[in-house]
Amino acid sequence: MPRREDLNDEQWQVIEPLLLKPERRADGRGRPRKDDRDVLNGILWILRSGARWQDLPERFPSYQMCHRRFQYWVDGGVFRQILEALAEDLRKRGKLDLAQCFIDGTFVGAKKGAAQWEKPSGARVRSSWQ
Repeated sequence: MPRREDLNDEQWQVIEPLLLKPERRADGRGRPRKDDRDVLNGILWILRSGARWQDLPERFPSYQMCHRRFQYWVDGGVFRQILEALAEDLRKRGKLDLAQCFIDGTFVGAKKGAAQWEKPSGARVRSSWQ
């Protein structure tokens, strides 16, 4: 049963044409392909939660499968197309307002006016370089 945070049918209709189905092996061997929608929901769960791949809930395909497909889609430019298609769909439906957006850089340890990155004050950073 789909959950509220999973891709809905309208979103899936926008995304599905972007995902090319690989050809089956001529000898018929190999594991059955995991459903792209389930894998993408797992990937989006990781990106939303900030959790480690190993912490992916069991309701999704294995974390190894989701991570492997994520890498494949990123390397091929497909994941960018997915995100852009979802953003455009939201914009068309009036659910995305880019007039108010920001980038959170609170974790950046730079000094005001510095030409290069600095260590955060008070932080001791141990280098593994010998």
